[in-house]
Amino acid sequence: MLIKQQYEHFKLSAPYEETPLLLKLTPFWPATVSNEAVRSHIISQTMASSNSEKQLILYHYSYSPYARRVIWYLTLRSIPYSQCVQPPILPRPDLASLGISYRRIPLLAIDGDVLLDTRLMLTELEALFPDLPRLGTTPDSAPELRALERLLSTFTTETSLFSTAASLLPTDILSDAWFRDRAQFSGPSADPPSEKRVRESMAAGRPAAEAEIARALDFLEHILLADGRAWVLGPGAGPTLADIEAVWPFHWLYELPGALAPERFGEARYPRVHAWIARFQAAVAAAKKRAPKTPKVSGEEAAERIAAAATADAGDVDASDPVAVREGLKAGDRVVVWPTDTGSTHKDAGTLVALDKTKVVFTVEGQQGAKIRVHAPRHGFKVKRVKSEGHAGAKL
Repeated sequence: MLIKQQYEHFKLSAPYEETPLLLKLTPFWPATVSNEAVRSHIISQTMASSNSEKQLILYHYSYSPYARRVIWYLTLRSIPYSQCVQPPILPRPDLASLGISYRRIPLLAIDGDVLLDTRLMLTELEALFPDLPRLGTTPDSAPELRALERLLSTFTTETSLFSTAASLLPTDILSDAWFRDRAQFSGPSADPPSEKRVRESMAAGRPAAEAEIARALDFLEHILLADGRAWVLGPGAGPTLADIEAVWPFHWLYELPGALAPERFGEARYPRVHAWIARFQAAVAAAKKRAPKTPKVSGEEAAERIAAAATADAGDVDASDPVAVREGLKAGDRVVVWPTDTGSTHKDAGTLVALDKTKVVFTVEGQQGAKIRVHAPRHGFKVKRVKSEGHAGAKL
């Protein structure tokens, strides 16, 4: 049973292997899904051609809800990629070999550029493969559709929604190793919470988390999907990037056994949400069935491919950027870059290549001496100039 496999992954009691992208529907889902329009839409999509020479390598583990955002996107657009499957907890020597300390999953290499954070990944992917229909809105789209897509991304990725959802993980399926890893992941270096504190915090926070998730589901059921639309942007408009932005935390929660009580969160209470999630899952399954099997690559092979690949034009350092002005930043400076919310104790030191209002680009040195170019979004990340090589902030 796939659900049983998930339990084993959380317990870390079996050798790690990737599970299929789409899990069997839980009893919460509608028994049948009729969506010929979606199937026809997907069948009409063409395979990648002029950009198919681009090399994409996704570092992920299969039940990572953030990784699925990218996997779903690649699948729905028929973009080929390779995968370098990672363990769900540290250490991750494949990333260390690239010279990357950043500990969150996924990471996406596009040729010789390694992207951090799924928000940046989806933005960059939208600009690639122009011969394939985009999933996102365009400058020609109606302003209200563009705004809705952006606001849904903010709602699910830049608020406390996912951390609230993670509080609903059933603690009995989580191993001691998982709690140790989470303690290091969520706590500041000066005062990381103990494993016991993480357990107690999850248990104590569950009632409030249930209330917040119910509030979010009410928004989906009674506002976003209230008119019976099949997809977030309207009839026949999906699945689109807006659906990916909205669906991922709820899809993840509903497939976790014991996370959500059926009597409070089941189909009877949220029929439109359940039907929408089932439609989305069916659409991805149909696209996945048509796509070639995604090859796996080892960490060593992935590192070699990335080091040998060309990098894209990254731009320059915007000298008028407030952080650049404050830090006195210019291309070639040594900098430290790190996320400001979770995983903030893992900082990457490198050489600044470019910086603007949307992202920072810097190079790190891999274990074999290769220069690896890394991209991080500006929002949610801090950039600081290293005033000396003895700077103690970076953990490499």
